[in-house]
This record gives sequence, C-alpha cells and structure tokens, in this order.
Amino acid sequence: MSAAPILFRNVRLLDLDVESGMTQTCDLVVRDGRIFRTGSDLAAPDGAHIVEGRGDLLMPGLVNAHFHSSVTHMKGRLPCLPLEIFMLYESPALEALRPTPREAYLRTMLGCMEMLQTGTTAVQDDCFFVPEPTTEIIDAVCQAYLDSGMRATIALDEPELSEIEKLPFLGTLVPPELRERLSRRPQTGKDDLLALYDYLIGTWHGAHNGRIQAAVSCSAPQRVTPDYFAALDALSRRHNLPFFAHVLETKLQRVLGIEEFSGRSLVQYIEDLGGLSDRMTLIHGIWVDGADLDLLAHRGASVAHNPISNLRLGSGVMPFRAMRDRGISVCLGIDEAIADDAVNMWSVMKTAGMIHTLTGDDYASWPSAREILTAATQAGGQAMRRPDLGTLKHGAPADLILVDLSTLAFLPLNDLPRQLVHVELGQSVRLTMVSGRIVMDGGRLQTVDQEALMQEAREVFANREPALMEAAEQMRPLLPYYDAMYRRACATDVGMARKLGAWPS
Repeated sequence: MSAAPILFRNVRLLDLDVESGMTQTCDLVVRDGRIFRTGSDLAAPDGAHIVEGRGDLLMPGLVNAHFHSSVTHMKGRLPCLPLEIFMLYESPALEALRPTPREAYLRTMLGCMEMLQTGTTAVQDDCFFVPEPTTEIIDAVCQAYLDSGMRATIALDEPELSEIEKLPFLGTLVPPELRERLSRRPQTGKDDLLALYDYLIGTWHGAHNGRIQAAVSCSAPQRVTPDYFAALDALSRRHNLPFFAHVLETKLQRVLGIEEFSGRSLVQYIEDLGGLSDRMTLIHGIWVDGADLDLLAHRGASVAHNPISNLRLGSGVMPFRAMRDRGISVCLGIDEAIADDAVNMWSVMKTAGMIHTLTGDDYASWPSAREILTAATQAGGQAMRRPDLGTLKHGAPADLILVDLSTLAFLPLNDLPRQLVHVELGQSVRLTMVSGRIVMDGGRLQTVDQEALMQEAREVFANREPALMEAAEQMRPLLPYYDAMYRRACATDVGMARKLGAWPS
C-alpha cells in the first residue's frame, strides 16, 4: 500500500542556479515516494499529511558516498595514524573481533541514527567483515538500514590476498617467525565471496522498492587477484551495480605501483584489467597524477572525496580542481566513524570547502560552496547509479530534508550556499524524509525506538572492550615492521607531493 501523499507548504527550495541559492516560498507535493509537483498555493491531495514549512529550506538529502559501517562503535578509539598502521588495529582478521548478528545490527544502526538526524538520507556502505563475512551478518547490516528508513547501497569489502602480497617491502622486513603469519591468505576465497555476493544480490538487491541495493567492492585492486576483480566487474556490469575501489589513498600505495606493478599506477592497473568504467567509484584518489586523471575522465568514473579521513590518517590532499577541470564527478564521503569520529556530512562539506585552499595561491580555483553542495547531493546520486537522486526534479526520489532558517547558523542570512557549507553542522535539520516517508522529525527517529537501541548498544559494546584490547595486543608485535615499511615508502620519491612540507626549524 502506498503511503499517504505529503504536502510541504510554504517552503523555499534549494536552487543553486540562482543568486540567492533558493526559490521564493512555494509548495511541494510528494506522492508514491517521489517529488510529484511544485507550485504556489497547491491544494492538498486527498488524505495528505501537511508539513508547515514556515519559510524554511527544503533541499535534497545529503548522500554519504563512502562509508564503512563496521567500525561505527569505535569512534575515537585510535590516535591519528597512517592508514597502513591504523588498519593494524582497526580491522585485523581475528576471531576475537567476530561480531554477533545483533552487534552488527547495532553498530550499523548507530550510524543510521546519526546520519538521519543530521540530514543524510542515502549511503554507500563499503562494508567489511571481520574475520570474514557470513550471510547472518549481511542480513543484520541490511536489516538495520531497512528498519532505520535509510536508502543504502551495500558492498562486501573483502581482500583475497595476504598482507605480504598487498604491501611493499614487508616481506623483506619481517623476521621468519612472522613471515608465515603475514603470508596467509584469508580463509574466505574467491568462490566463497562470489557465493556471498549471489546471496546479497538475490536476497537484498532492490528490497523495499529499491531503497536497499547491492554494490560490489574489491576493497582495493592490489588486495585481490585479477580473476576475482574480473568476476566482480562482470557482476557490476550484469546488474548495473556501483563498483567500489580504494585507489591511491596513500603515498605507500603509489610506491606499491613502482615496486610491484612494473611502475604502473594503480589506476593504470585497473585500466589494464578492463575495470575502469562509469560504474566505478574510485575512493580517495589522492596520489593520482595527470595521466591517472585523464583515464578517469575518459572512462567516466566518479571519485569519492573523504577529506576528514584523509586528514585524520595523514594521507594527503586530493587534487580536487584538477579532477573537476577534467569533468570528473566528485562526491563526498565520511569513510568511517573511527577515521572521522562523527557520521556527519556537514563537517565533511565544511572541510572539503576549506582544505583545498592550501593547494595553490590561485583563489579562483578553490572550491565554491555550490560545488561542495553539488558533490554532497547530486554527485553522490550519480555514484549510486541514480542520477535523479540528490535533486529536486519532478519524479526524483523524495529524499528530502527541511532546514530551519531561523537558527543561529543562518542569523543573519548573508549567503545561503556558503552558510550551508561553512556554518551549518546538522543542528538545523528539522525533518528528514526518505522515499517519501518522514523518518526523522524534531530530532527524533520515527522508525525505531532510538532510546532503547542506544541503551542496548551501550551495554553490548561495553562488554566488547576486552576483545578490542586483546586484538590490539595481538597486533602489537607487528608494529615495528609496519612502521619501517611506512617510513621506507615515505622516503621514496614518487614525483609528486600531496602534503604540506615540514616547517623550517
């Protein structure tokens, strides 16, 4: 049965093509989960629920184009560390970290709560599973998204190769007693993973009128075999699914191409595998060069920019303007709570709007607030293979947020797009709608018992503390060798810089 239509009365619509950034007050009707009509003094459809806009801003919901729900319960747990060392403690494939399905549900739901409360309506979850994925854990993650009311696209981010195979220098740095441990491939191999993808796609892809969808993920091209990469690309092509790949996030990954891929960039490696396409979302893309960007532009791939995570892990600053000048679509992502410490797209927008001022003196090339808003909405929809998502076009999915323009963030209202990007942090979001359903109103989720779930999560994850401590202790002996690998990569000349130089003493 279709939900009752909804009439937003006396709202202003975000319009980045006009100087003010918004329309005059008008009405908007939502019917059957889609934007049905806009105009002045519209009559309420029969049985419609009426939302009084009070002159506030109605805009597309934000799209979190890259997320890992698996560590939402680990906010603030680690200091700022380089990615390769960070991952030692974040996601080791240890039995001690195996979640119950309920734990997987709760940690996913925590992210949903924060996103919906602050106006993020859609997410691409590149979900990793420690120590390996199971159908029960896949079900738990997808059920959390379904119950919360979010729109979600979910992939299985699982490497196939061993640590020594996917990282440079490590094989020569570790002593023999550790080499065997680091040479072990994950227990879940290509055939197992493809069977799990069959389950994900067959069970969940298209669920609830398409609100839950599947994607595929290789995690990163250097973490899987060419055969598995090709099988994922075939799945993506057959079902028109997004394809996620972490590519050139760190300098070490650029060095890996020099050392292990005959000097090829990992972008060129994906191209040689036949995998670059408009279905691919390249995640991070910091240590790319001009040839890489030309390939991405030629193939129509999107890039998911995660500026807070990039700063948190010291990965570097992505060449935003060089991408946009080539017409590459840049969307925005949180990455994960443990590498952002919030699940809030407004802080991501704010950071993306400022970090690129450090990349050059030509201020005309710095990102505008309107570019950042487009990246956080429409470009995210494009990455999700839904070009109408993140827009206010007639017929587009009614994934909408109502922003209170009477709050301090907009007092006085000087420039709406700039204040949305640089001032607002999600506290002004009055209402969140996904697929025509109001899922958050007045700061409270309408879909689940938020207080009960939060209390349960407090108890469950407090009990997980000993396991997290045990896992950290098991990984500690590896730290000196990963540190040596990292420092050796830092000392390698890769012909580009993506970080600020050291200050003179």
